[in-house]
Amino acid sequence: MLKYILLIVAITSIGTAQAQNKITFHIKNADNNEAVKGASAKIEETNSVISSGNDGNIIIENLKDGDYTLSISIEGFAPNKTLFKVPSTVSLIEIKLQSEEEEAEEMEEIIVTSTRGTRTISNIPTRVEFIAGEELEEKANMKPGDIRMMLNESTGIQTQQTSATSGNSSIRIQGLDGRYTQILKDGFPLYSGASSGLGLLQTPPLDLKQVEIIKGSASTLYGGGAIAGLVNLVSKTPTEERELRFLINGTSALGLDINGFYSQQFDKIGLTVFASHDRNAPYDPAHIQLTAIPKFERFNFNPKLFVNFNENTKLNFGINTVFENRLGGNIEYIKDQSKYPDSYFEKNKTQRISTQFSLTHKFNEQESVTIKNSFNNFSRVITIPDYVFDGLQNSTFSEISYSKNGKIAQWAAGVNLYTDSFTENSPTAFPLRNYNQITYGAFLQNTIKAKEWLEIETGLRSDYVIDYGYSLLPRISALFKFNSKLTSRIGGGLGYKTPTIFTEESERIQYRNVLPINSDFNKLEKSYGVNFDINYKTKITNDLSLSWNQLFFYTNVDNPLILNSLPDDLYQFANVNGYLDTKGTETNVKLGYKDFKLFLGYTFTDASINANGVKSENPLTAKHRLNNVLMYEVEDKWKVGLEAYYYSNQKLSDGTTGTAYWIFGFMAERLWENFSLYANFENFTDTRQTKFGSIYTGPISNPVFKDIYAPLDGFVVNAGIKIKI
Repeated sequence: MLKYILLIVAITSIGTAQAQNKITFHIKNADNNEAVKGASAKIEETNSVISSGNDGNIIIENLKDGDYTLSISIEGFAPNKTLFKVPSTVSLIEIKLQSEEEEAEEMEEIIVTSTRGTRTISNIPTRVEFIAGEELEEKANMKPGDIRMMLNESTGIQTQQTSATSGNSSIRIQGLDGRYTQILKDGFPLYSGASSGLGLLQTPPLDLKQVEIIKGSASTLYGGGAIAGLVNLVSKTPTEERELRFLINGTSALGLDINGFYSQQFDKIGLTVFASHDRNAPYDPAHIQLTAIPKFERFNFNPKLFVNFNENTKLNFGINTVFENRLGGNIEYIKDQSKYPDSYFEKNKTQRISTQFSLTHKFNEQESVTIKNSFNNFSRVITIPDYVFDGLQNSTFSEISYSKNGKIAQWAAGVNLYTDSFTENSPTAFPLRNYNQITYGAFLQNTIKAKEWLEIETGLRSDYVIDYGYSLLPRISALFKFNSKLTSRIGGGLGYKTPTIFTEESERIQYRNVLPINSDFNKLEKSYGVNFDINYKTKITNDLSLSWNQLFFYTNVDNPLILNSLPDDLYQFANVNGYLDTKGTETNVKLGYKDFKLFLGYTFTDASINANGVKSENPLTAKHRLNNVLMYEVEDKWKVGLEAYYYSNQKLSDGTTGTAYWIFGFMAERLWENFSLYANFENFTDTRQTKFGSIYTGPISNPVFKDIYAPLDGFVVNAGIKIKI
């Protein structure tokens, strides 16, 4: 009897061992748990390929004992890799495949803050572009001292240099002048008015978590000034894991950047501290005795405190400071001022001290209230031969807002107060350009998931600007999800801009002889704009991916403010009888193949101004632009990039036409666990406007500068080390 029992046990054991070498994988759709048929499954160690049947099952047997990887791919779903052992302790393994869209959302754990909601980038009806993560770090390698180049290399954006010798620059979106773009820091309007020409140059990127860009009318979100769009610079926040970073960068153009950033969360208290020192010697690659890069020295110090009183109440308080001296002009004068007292020069001495305060209290999981306040003190002294511009700008922003974030709908409502005061110190009898602008605003915004395939965002703002009256600003955007590969957005809204003397035109002449703005004579510039885009992405093979975005845009500004020349060398801003409009397209294509990524961008911009029935091309706008970037990246080891940018002919303000040109660059970075070394060869073909002709007329002791539409610094190599402790 015993031998029969032993025989039965042996047979059962053998059967069990055989069953453990036969494994069934059930492939399911993660959205609805339905079986996925036709999925291709490859056992990487044996290169054998099997397809799932109508029941979604894949049966694997007769494998030798060991560890294996099952790679599953099928169109419309993100690739999946599952590890398994033979023999296995289970006979059935379920694998849930996520759609490509859901996989993208998981990878894009970036919450966009510019739209006042808490949605990820793929679920926002408003079209938002962002620069974050590795892309932000790669851009920072090229220009670690400021964000000008980072923005200039995006389609539809062009940074416009307003001073030939000091490098002051503003940002242009889709062909509109810099005054129509609002630049924010963590949702606070800090870079406007007198500081607009230097904001890009005085903002290093090391303490930024992401940069969010909305192109087209966005005045409903944060008030006037965002006719062309807005750029929100989002700072890093502390985590429990300490972050300590240092960056040291040197350039062949005699520049030096030293940056440091620290952050950490200690229970209820968090802290971030950013400090930087940037400097440059005067640099004249064209040997024309004028600086392409001025002599400057700048210090930034930005501490920020985060207090978590409890799970529902949080407070943030930060201080931003910038101190800079900038001197451009005749390079011999800069080296020894006593020997060349009659030379041309341009000095800029600036100081910024600003605060940002935010208190948020959550009533429950859905509802919260936020109180915000910022104060900005900015002083600037511009000195050129026989003229001094000396002004102080004090501005404040206060807001209280309520938000409710449900699964279907999100609401945001609030009121705000914005003040902007400018005081000029002038020893001459010329009329002072002092002003005191006060704006009261209220807004309401709703984002709703109307259908699985449709999300709609609507907003309404009412602003009252003292001396200029009311502006009602509606806005609407919609997101259409046709399938996991194809989406589309359409949106539009109204905007306005309060007139000031601080524009690209007046900055170019250091505000000399520019008469004050007069509310009896000048009025608000008002606008409307629409944009429409189509976005397609797919996985062609396991190794090859494609993403394509096509944008169409149109913006119209009624009665734009233009600087007119008057007798006796005077200048006055006047609202012309007509309009400024810009229309065009942006095309962005991204191809990924293994460790390679290719970015192709094309911008077509048709910007024109119609004044008193006479239509002309808006100056300093490249009608055609090409952006081409090829990146090779081995994770945690190498980053190598090659860039090529093309700018077509641009009409200049004197009626002439500039030369079309290309700019090429090459960047390489070697990464280790705690540090990396990088080198960037910017504009290695040495494209310079000084090669196309003279950048000024008249004598060098009293030059009259032409428009700057191309680089002046030419080929520059910068290299450095980044340390992470």
